[in-house]
Amino acid sequence: MLDSLHIENVAVIERADVDFHEGLNILTGETGAGKSILIDAINAVLGERVRRDLVRTGCEEALVFATFSDISASAREKLAAAGYEPEEDTLLIQRTIRADGKSSCRIGGRPATVSLLREIGRMLVNIHGQHENQSLLDPARHLTYLERLGDLTEVRAQYEAAYHRYCDISRSLKKITLEESEKLQLIDRLQYQIEELEAANLTAGEEKQWEAKRQFYRHHEKIAGLLQKAHGLLSGEDNGGAVSAVSSAAEALRHAGALVDEFSPLSERLDATMYDLQELSIELSDFVESMDFDENDRMETENRLDLLHRLSKKYNADSEGLLALLDQARADLQNIESADQRADDLRAQLEIQRNETVVAAERLTAARKAVAGQFEKRVGEELSFLDMPYVQLKVSIEPTPLTAIGGDKVEFLLSVNPGEPAKPLAQIASGGELSRMMLAIKSVMAEADDIDTLIFDEIDTGISGHAAVKVGVKLRQIAAHRQTLCVTHLAQIAARAHHHLLIHKTVKDGRTYTDVRPLSTEEREGELARIIGGDMTAATLEAAREMRLAGERDN
Repeated sequence: MLDSLHIENVAVIERADVDFHEGLNILTGETGAGKSILIDAINAVLGERVRRDLVRTGCEEALVFATFSDISASAREKLAAAGYEPEEDTLLIQRTIRADGKSSCRIGGRPATVSLLREIGRMLVNIHGQHENQSLLDPARHLTYLERLGDLTEVRAQYEAAYHRYCDISRSLKKITLEESEKLQLIDRLQYQIEELEAANLTAGEEKQWEAKRQFYRHHEKIAGLLQKAHGLLSGEDNGGAVSAVSSAAEALRHAGALVDEFSPLSERLDATMYDLQELSIELSDFVESMDFDENDRMETENRLDLLHRLSKKYNADSEGLLALLDQARADLQNIESADQRADDLRAQLEIQRNETVVAAERLTAARKAVAGQFEKRVGEELSFLDMPYVQLKVSIEPTPLTAIGGDKVEFLLSVNPGEPAKPLAQIASGGELSRMMLAIKSVMAEADDIDTLIFDEIDTGISGHAAVKVGVKLRQIAAHRQTLCVTHLAQIAARAHHHLLIHKTVKDGRTYTDVRPLSTEEREGELARIIGGDMTAATLEAAREMRLAGERDN
């Protein structure tokens, strides 16, 4: 139940604290006083989409707090799953909207996302806005009403699971089923790729090895000259080289080490260097002797690199990528060659799943038709109470090809006079009829929901007289079981309030201010008199008093 609302800087409301109670809470006021702004504030704190101009002109942000008590079990479970627990059966939620359009939310004092706040909010409050009557004209919404009333969540989920499995198998079958000409073309292409890549006898990373060979042959003479020069400087074949000089130095240090121990380590180090230089000289000599230019090997290198470059450019891949492409082509060819058997298996699975989906759809249709009969009966009773005894609501359920929502087209039809055929609502329903029909549906739906608070924003559109009295009585009956808030312009409805709140607008220093305050019994009669006749005369006050007393006697 919504206990209280704290509002700051929301449109014309600079600051307001509003307390709500069990039963029927009526909100009235002059046109433009800010009644709809109050509903906008409630929508905002429940996580619904808000307009940027909701922030009061000249202010940086708007703030709305709402306090709830007696939280329903389903809402508690959702809060607990998200890590939020009501404190002593009281839940505080908050929404801050900045002038730049950004906002922040809190649940129980802890930060929360707008999407979570919206999900929780819709479990706490059901708001019937001024334009929601028009949703009755959309057949797409009719199925929602029907399934919510019958609590068909489980049977709908079973159908959806079967339908999605059917679609998955169908997509798999379509993917592997090709036209014969297309299949042959694909087989030819894959076989050509496999033969071409297999003939190349590829090795991963071989490009680097062949490029190194190409560099060797391109600079053969220069490399040979450099190696010979290095060998000559080391070996010193004619004039004595580095090996000979280091050998002489090592011999001198050996003699010095024999005389003084301190020089022995130096002698050992130089001996090691001499041996390294001797080995290096021998290796260079081997390289120089093996530097033969093999024209056949050079041609093989160039041909191999040309092949690798051509394949790489053709398939946009290096040797490793080409090998992966070869593996994929082999796998694709194998899949195509075995596709006929797989297709037969999938067709068998598809037939089994189609039958299961049809059975699930028939079960869902039967459940919808059973609920439709109850829905017609109960809505008809509510319409009769609301001064529409000859209006009959019919739920049309026509078969359609299977879709994600089943095999039915559901639409509400209306017959407004005896003997007339039922027609779609959009063709024959007036504004007043839509208002009362929505109230009738809400009355029936309230029994199926565990939402504690219902809000009706001008449910009285298009009605007056005795029909308005009946709407007021119905709202009071609903309020006996659910906290109900209603914005109205009709005295017949306002007279049935358990609690009456006045939304009043004033202008001070060129700024508009709106406040919300509860009315005493005497003030209630004055407000009813204003709604009845505009001016408070003895006659309108007496009529207001009689209307209030009559309203309080209604159950």
